[in-house]
Amino acid sequence: MSQTVNALEVKASPASNQTGYRSFELGSFAFSRDEYFAKVTWHVGGQKLSHVMSADAFLRAMMRDVAWGFFYGWVNFDPVIGTRNLYGKVELYAGAYHPAYKEKGLDLTETFDSREIMATFKAILDDWTNEGFDPFAAPDETDTTWVGKKNGNNRLAIERQRQACKRMPGLAGDAELRTDKNGYPVNRAFADVSQEEPEVHAEPGFEDEVHAFSLFAYLSRSDVTWNPSVSSVLERSLCCPTTEEYILPIKHGNDRVEWFIQLSDQIEWEIEDKQTGAPRAKVIMKAGDVAAMPADIRHQGYSKKRSMLLVWENATPGLPELYESGKLKPNPVEF
Repeated sequence: MSQTVNALEVKASPASNQTGYRSFELGSFAFSRDEYFAKVTWHVGGQKLSHVMSADAFLRAMMRDVAWGFFYGWVNFDPVIGTRNLYGKVELYAGAYHPAYKEKGLDLTETFDSREIMATFKAILDDWTNEGFDPFAAPDETDTTWVGKKNGNNRLAIERQRQACKRMPGLAGDAELRTDKNGYPVNRAFADVSQEEPEVHAEPGFEDEVHAFSLFAYLSRSDVTWNPSVSSVLERSLCCPTTEEYILPIKHGNDRVEWFIQLSDQIEWEIEDKQTGAPRAKVIMKAGDVAAMPADIRHQGYSKKRSMLLVWENATPGLPELYESGKLKPNPVEF
């Protein structure tokens, strides 16, 4: 079932006397949490359905959805719940890409203005994230305060601004993530990464045009996991490096081809069919490996040691429509 809903404001109930958490409504969907679990409920054909996730997994997934602005295509919190970016509008769905729900007509998809669903998601994150818990961090870097009753907040963590460069990092006007003066120390997993920078000898008058920096040193100071920054922009071509540890909190359903370059260590990727979630492949990427993630899959990564990954994104307008219409094949290369 699919429909468009106009949500004019964040609808939240008073805090529960038992847990201290508020509950939220968005269209036909309702969100609630207790000491351990987040619950999403919806109504279809007179039936009330519900789906439960561990609260920490839910918050990690929602944190990426918010930080990425709903990203490219599908952000599956798990096999049942997720969002699809329509660029200006966002679909929120339950069971729409799960065969059992879909076949029985128990799925629901509603479309919201991007600003309205973002406001609700931010309110949920703010209320459900306790003091000390960082949904951007690896488990070893944050405590277990997500468990239990409402206890403060961690707005400093959930309101981080994604690094998005207009030029190469280090040039005038862009944040220098790798420098101590901006408060980003070297991450504990990258203590062995050299912090030396390349020497650049520019001709007089070109000092602001010729530049180089160490991407490894830059990434060694990333304080978040599974959150691609934008380190260079060339027309519609975006280089988005990131550091990965533990599990990618979402299953990303592509609406375009993504290219991955493994810069260090190793990531194991589980590849599934985008529509059904049926297994398609397992990809083990080691340093130096390059892989293309097709436009018709969803993927989830596992990294037992913090690793560095470079994601190349094609931000050309109209790509999702070209892939969905079949004018572009979902895989970039045929062997």
